Amino acid sequence: MTDTSTKTPLTLLGLGSMGTALARTWLAAGHPLTVWNRTPAKAEALAAEGAVVAASPAEAVAANGLVVLCLLDDASVGSALEGLDLAGKDLVDLTTGTPADGRARAAWAKERGARFLDGGIMATPSMIGVPEAGGYVFYSGSPDLFEAHRSALEAPAGARFVGADPGHAALYDVALLSAMTGLFAGISHAYALIEGEDVSPKELAPLLTEWLGAMGFFAGAAAERLVSGDFTTGVESNLAMQVTASGTLLRTAAEQGVSTELISPYLDLMRERLTADPAAHGAEDTAGAITLLRR
Repeated sequence: MTDTSTKTPLTLLGLGSMGTALARTWLAAGHPLTVWNRTPAKAEALAAEGAVVAASPAEAVAANGLVVLCLLDDASVGSALEGLDLAGKDLVDLTTGTPADGRARAAWAKERGARFLDGGIMATPSMIGVPEAGGYVFYSGSPDLFEAHRSALEAPAGARFVGADPGHAALYDVALLSAMTGLFAGISHAYALIEGEDVSPKELAPLLTEWLGAMGFFAGAAAERLVSGDFTTGVESNLAMQVTASGTLLRTAAEQGVSTELISPYLDLMRERLTADPAAHGAEDTAGAITLLRR
């Protein structure tokens, strides 16, 4: 039987797929857990596993000093905590939101006498409690709160503190998710190109994985260029060449009857950068196009 005497007790508000995965991991790790969910039926299974089910957010928050929220959105957080006594509480908000949401909620918590951490979960529910899956959570806000509860926060997934600015966890989260979205868009376009041809998606899949892995160097290389401001040194495939080559991508899509809506925005951005000053930008790396996105 797990010894719970040295484990931090905590409260969890929200038992969707992610909240339930978090709850089960904390219970398995021996943390005394109080839970609340707007739909009480979702808490029944957790009660059988050892969780204390609170009848209201007020009851749940009063039960423990550490309160974790994993709700639908920031409005749901405000609704659940509205009017409650939060003085002396440690609030950890794992609800998906924007940097502005995190900063505003931190100020809101401070006004009510609570310490605050915002979190961005870089994992799916099935990755929670599975260290080898590589999931982790970004945290930002009170460094004292993070250090005080680091052990409990690391139980479900890795914990990465990214600074005292409470908006930074969401910023890191959305930056990575945005990159993932672009990656998925490119993969989707690739599969659309082979539809109707004598090429199996299963044949293309390992080639995509291999090629995209090889191209992963661009993340670090682009970072170096953005910091230095040097977009030309050591360039192998310059912007002028890339813009010319992009015509092949567009013509192939047309021949295959595939919309270019998933790749055209990026190609258009490269073309805009080149057209603005071909002599100045033609020899650049494509990372220079990033500078156009801050309108």
